[in-house]
Amino acid sequence: MARIAHLSDIHFGANDPDIVAATIAWLKEKQPDLVIISGDLTQRAREQQFRDAAAYLQALRQNGHRLLVVPGNHDVPLYDILRRFISPLGRYKRHISDELCPWAETDEAAILGINTARSLTIKDGRINEEQMQLIRQRFRGVAANKSRILVTHHPLFELPIGHGNELSEAVGRHEDALKAIADAGIHLTLAGHFHRTYAEAASKMVKDAGPILVIQAGTATSTRLRNQEPQSFNWLHVEQGDRMELQVIVWNGKDFQRASHVGFALEQGQWQSEDLATQPVAKDNMRSAQIQS
Repeated sequence: MARIAHLSDIHFGANDPDIVAATIAWLKEKQPDLVIISGDLTQRAREQQFRDAAAYLQALRQNGHRLLVVPGNHDVPLYDILRRFISPLGRYKRHISDELCPWAETDEAAILGINTARSLTIKDGRINEEQMQLIRQRFRGVAANKSRILVTHHPLFELPIGHGNELSEAVGRHEDALKAIADAGIHLTLAGHFHRTYAEAASKMVKDAGPILVIQAGTATSTRLRNQEPQSFNWLHVEQGDRMELQVIVWNGKDFQRASHVGFALEQGQWQSEDLATQPVAKDNMRSAQIQS
């Protein structure tokens, strides 16, 4: 079983230092096999914000963590127009990583990150033909019994986590992206962007989606909260191909604790969920961070 911590939208420049420190401590205690950060490491892609994000990643590495990180739209400068179009991810590459589509593999899972941040959009993401081919190629040689995981900042699908009952935006060319991830046999997609926790089978949202489980992370450390959902991140136990568990780890004002625990099993080509929670949750602090499914 692979134990994976999935954090997103840490937003250095608009972050809570106490919560940042708490994530470091929690991860050090649990020692996941992989830490995934799905974009928006900074608030406005400024030099000092990237330095702070780089120091955070270095602290995680010093604690023995293996990392897989992709950029988000906030990691592209918004107000520095010249830099935005000439070198949109230049600071990210200098301080974080020059690998925009990172790869990691464990005994149970193969994980590919894809950069969906673009200089021509303010907040929306896109996926291009070269990246779609990379998805197909990377997973081509992966053993059939391994879980195949795709990480992006922007969700690949329209999700019911917008304002009211509105659907969220999907990445540009999402129909082509859907075909690519189906060809690659992807089991699980991980993303952030909306600061909302969510988990659901893609087949319940998109026709012919195939056996894909969609999991969204909230913001781990940002002070920019949405719909009163507190800071949180995901803790995944991934078994080979057909089973996984998701715990949402939520900040309660003093420390992180579990808010919900759901198991997923792939049965006859469809993901089925089961509530595995064993204890009541403090509703005043955690009601918004329950998995929406």
